[in-house]
Amino acid sequence: MSSNALNRRQFLQVSSSAAAALSLGFVWPDAALANAHAEVNAWIEIHSDESIVIRYARTEMGQGSRTSAPMLIAEELEADWKQVRVVDVPAHDNLSRQRVYGDMASVGSRTIRMSQDYLRKAGAAARIMLVEAAAQRWGVPVAECKASLGQVVHSASSKKLSYGQLAADAAKLTPPKDIPLKDPKTWTLAGKPIPRVDITDIVTGKIRYGVDVQLPGMLHAAIAQSPVFGGKATAIDSSKVDSRRGIVKVINLGEFVAVVADNWWRAKEALRDVAIDWDNGKHGSVNSASLMQYYRDGLNEKEVAIARNDGDTLAALKTASKVIEADYYTPYLAHATMEPMVCTALLNGDKVDIWASTQNPESTLTAAASTAEVPQENVRVFAMQMGGGLGRKSPQDFTRQAVAIAMQLPGKPVKLMWSREEDMQHDLYRPASLVRMRAAVDTSGKPQALHVRVSAPSIFSQLLRMPLQNGVDNQAVACFPDHPYAIPNTLVDFAMRSTHVPVGFWRTVGHSQNPFVRECFLDELAHAAGQDPLAYRLSLLPNNEKANRDRSMLMAVAKAADWDKPLPAGVHRGIAGVDGYGSWTACVCEVSVSARGEVKIHRVVIGIDPGYAVNPDNIQAQLQGSVVHGLSAIFWGEMTVKDGRVEQSNFHDYHMMRMNEMPKVETVIAPTGGFWGGVGEPTQAPLAPALGNALFAATGKRIRSLPLKNHGLTLVKA
Repeated sequence: MSSNALNRRQFLQVSSSAAAALSLGFVWPDAALANAHAEVNAWIEIHSDESIVIRYARTEMGQGSRTSAPMLIAEELEADWKQVRVVDVPAHDNLSRQRVYGDMASVGSRTIRMSQDYLRKAGAAARIMLVEAAAQRWGVPVAECKASLGQVVHSASSKKLSYGQLAADAAKLTPPKDIPLKDPKTWTLAGKPIPRVDITDIVTGKIRYGVDVQLPGMLHAAIAQSPVFGGKATAIDSSKVDSRRGIVKVINLGEFVAVVADNWWRAKEALRDVAIDWDNGKHGSVNSASLMQYYRDGLNEKEVAIARNDGDTLAALKTASKVIEADYYTPYLAHATMEPMVCTALLNGDKVDIWASTQNPESTLTAAASTAEVPQENVRVFAMQMGGGLGRKSPQDFTRQAVAIAMQLPGKPVKLMWSREEDMQHDLYRPASLVRMRAAVDTSGKPQALHVRVSAPSIFSQLLRMPLQNGVDNQAVACFPDHPYAIPNTLVDFAMRSTHVPVGFWRTVGHSQNPFVRECFLDELAHAAGQDPLAYRLSLLPNNEKANRDRSMLMAVAKAADWDKPLPAGVHRGIAGVDGYGSWTACVCEVSVSARGEVKIHRVVIGIDPGYAVNPDNIQAQLQGSVVHGLSAIFWGEMTVKDGRVEQSNFHDYHMMRMNEMPKVETVIAPTGGFWGGVGEPTQAPLAPALGNALFAATGKRIRSLPLKNHGLTLVKA
């Protein structure tokens, strides 16, 4: 067991007696209340030395919510942030305590927006109990006492008691049922730019990622999966490697072949010399061209699912004097996280321990239990810091593989790590998507009808095996049915195209590609109408809450980008606005393009209204990171298929943005309050269309497919 995981487990197993510590939270399971010497709740632990432990129940992959989520608790607790220490909660603790911590998954930009209520109530409940304990000790009314910076003050006498001094008494009190929350206008910690709690550990190398796990007697596994998705290994010949130094076992589990050795490099190198007979099935002749034809066929499919149908769009298109039509394509994309898939598993009898880089520790626990065929109560999961996730580390294929290998070597911890090539060529890719846009416009250039046809795979159907409501995958059609524009007739439909290429959730999911289609097509309409792109958008936004937020965000970013001022000769700009994940975003890009197709991005102004900005410093980092990740995909991201398999294999043919290619990024954080939106994913949504629209302004050529490298465009140094 790694020292990091061991210390955390030991800490969580320590009983917090009334004299030593006070644990406070919002949900109090009966099992906890029945045990006098156990914790009385989940989230907060206050020690006699005045240190305050706040527990974080999701996972950290660089998004910064390990800092932002505890800030909400500390705000309501009236804690001194300098006294706070954050610890992670293992999934098995959540299971044993009847899921007192709720959902543990870090997906869908929902850590803050979906947790804020119970996190804030946890802090507020703790504060109420501490104040009541102080009032009882002094024999004064609770109304005369107030909590501030880790202590309670009696207003009449100026007496003070610290939280550490009050812990034992407060532990005996009944948690409050009515838990009022602070008005965000009175926040003193939340809303401030607070440095992340893990910065020092990351910079000094103290923090441990999944790839860093080291256990006594640990073995290492490298795997090879069928080059063609869905294939099986029918036979193997390991005679060349069986007697090599350090090789422990070669295992054929059908869906993959594993070599287990005393270090990973030996396992990986030996795997090269294992002869594997693969049955590629019926997909060995599939290629990118045949996949594209399959999507094109979907554009003309007669039986499709309806996502939105207002008015009579088809009739309006037939009778329109002018119809503008365009097809847009976005390709398959790999996640290409810096840390590949990695999981360490240890089986001892009917007990399983897991150390994994996972976005969903509860799913990891469930996958391990089902694979090993043991009760979930017999599994412990230690979620390590992730070297990136981007949606790939929520599905648990790598966990199941690690457990299956460890089952062949009981009593031995086995760390499975995919090679970069395995990671690239056996990803769960962002789906490719072909979209046809058709608009009927009147004599003033305003659209009177809009028909959107999406031809794409379904993540929910293909990966999650979930039935689709009315046959529609909401991610496949994201941002089309809920567009904010005043268009009298709107029809959005979906032709599901299931292929053998595995698909999954990629950062921003449908909002990573569909805004490129919607907002670039809207730009086409503005150009056809001879109108300024910003003014055209504003003219189409009605007077309702949703559209008004779109309007405000567009105007805030346009103002920051000096939209109404002339640009230097040769520099052009584009704009886009999108809402998603409960937030509103907008972006302006300024570019110039040389005769050789060299694109220089002079400036990116990108902004968000998340309702409430818990940690502006972290939000700024998310905006900047979105530009890095987004531009990598926009310029170079594309997974192509030949002979049933993905062609790209490493960073030499799947380019990532370099530091010297990064443009200047200016951020606009404009929280208007009244709602809680996500941050990590929506901030990427408006980038591709803003850049696409800027490139049209610069070249006069409309780009309707990505990546840009396929159009002869290259990104030059910033």
